[in-house]
Amino acid sequence: MNNLHLVKRSGNTLVRRIVCYIVAIIISMGIGAILLSVLGINPVSYYKDMLTIGLIGNRYAYKSVEGFLKVFVPLLMVSLALALSFKMRFWNIGGEGEFLVGAMCAAAVAFNFGSLPTAALIPLMCLAAIISSGLIGLAVAFLKCRFNTNETLITLMINYIVLYGVKYFGETKADWNFFLRDDSARPIFAKFPENAEMPGIHIGAFNLLYSVIFTLILTVIIYVYLKYTKQGYEIAVVGDSSDTARYAGIKVKRVTLRTMFLSASLIGLAGAFSASASATVSSSMTNSVGWTGIVVAWLSKLSIPGIFVASILISILQYGCQAASTSYPAIDRNYADLLQGIILFAVLVSDFTVTFKIVKRKEDASK
Repeated sequence: MNNLHLVKRSGNTLVRRIVCYIVAIIISMGIGAILLSVLGINPVSYYKDMLTIGLIGNRYAYKSVEGFLKVFVPLLMVSLALALSFKMRFWNIGGEGEFLVGAMCAAAVAFNFGSLPTAALIPLMCLAAIISSGLIGLAVAFLKCRFNTNETLITLMINYIVLYGVKYFGETKADWNFFLRDDSARPIFAKFPENAEMPGIHIGAFNLLYSVIFTLILTVIIYVYLKYTKQGYEIAVVGDSSDTARYAGIKVKRVTLRTMFLSASLIGLAGAFSASASATVSSSMTNSVGWTGIVVAWLSKLSIPGIFVASILISILQYGCQAASTSYPAIDRNYADLLQGIILFAVLVSDFTVTFKIVKRKEDASK
C-alpha cells in the first residue's frame, strides 16, 4: 500500500525560487488582465499606470511619490518588527492593534501638548507610541512565559479590542473626547496641531519626510542587530529550539520578553509615523498593514533585504492600483486587494511547490 508524504526538494537555489516567483506573478497578472478586459479596460494601459504609480504624464508626480512613501514606510516597519518575533517562533498577529495603539497614543500627545515645538513634540509622540505598544507586546510575552498561553489567539483578540476602542473614541461626542473636532455636529477625528505634523526635507516641491529617512536607517540597524549582535543570535537560537537555547545558557524568557517588547514598540512607532504624516487618525488608517506585514515577512523568509524588496513591490501594487483607478471609473481601489490576493496566493503556491515535493512511500512488506 502506498502513502503520500512531503519531502524537501534538493538543490533549491535562490535563482530557482526567484524564477518561480516571477512566473507566479506573471500568471497572476494574466488573471488580472482577464478581469480587466471583462470590465472593458485595456490591461496594458492599466498596468502601465499601476506599475509606474501614476508618474508618467503627471505634472504633480511628486505627489505620487509622497503617497507611495506613506504606504511603503508603515508596511516596511511593521514587516521588520514582525520578523523579529517570527524569528523567535513567537507568532505576533497583533500588528493591527499595536499599530492603532501607537497612533492613538501619539495623537493623545499631539492634542494635549500641541503647544510644544515640533522638535520636542514629534519625539514625545513617538516615545508615547513606543511605550504603549511595547507594553502590550510585553504583556503578551509575559502571559506566554508565565502561563504558556497561545500568543496567536491573544494578539488576534487584541486587534479587535483596540479596533472597537478606536471606533468608540471616533463615534462618541463628549467634552472629554479631545480626539474629535469641536466645530462639527457629528463626530469626526480632529486634525493634529501644525507642530505635530511630520516635518521633512523639501527638494523642490517634493517633501521627503524624516520618517522615511529614519525607517531606512532603522532597516539597516535591524539587519545588523539580527546578524551581528549577541541578542540577534539569541533570537535565532530560541527560534530554532528553546531547549537548545536553555542548554546553551540563554535565558529564554528574558529573550522572549525583550524581543516582543521591541517588536510591538516598532509597530507602535510605525503608527505614530503614519498618524503624524497624515496629521489625523481613524479606525481604517492601518490599511491592513498588520496583515500584509505578516505575508511580507513570511514570503521574504524573514530576510531583512527580502522584506525591504517585498515591501517596495507590495507598496507599488497597493498605491499603483489606487493611482490607476482614478483614470478608470469602472474599477475602484478594491481591485488592488483582489489582485494582491491573487498574486500572494500564487506566490505561496509557488513557494510550496519549489520547496516541497509529494512522493509515494511504500510500507514495509514484512508488516
